[in-house]
Amino acid sequence: MKSIVQQVQDELAAVPEPLQREVLDFARFVRERAERAAREQAELLAAAESAWGPDWSNADEDDAWATL
Repeated sequence: MKSIVQQVQDELAAVPEPLQREVLDFARFVRERAERAAREQAELLAAAESAWGPDWSNADEDDAWATL
């Protein structure tokens, strides 16, 4: 069975170059969207840790969560 990459390559080779350029643009768009979402998630996590860290990082909380 062919990998996804091989299948995409086969399909891409079967279309004219102007359409290949559209596919390339779309692939870049999808990659950039995924990278942006990952950055936003990391920023949100950092903000949450900064805001909630003092409440979560203490011995009482550690004891409470240790039994779960």
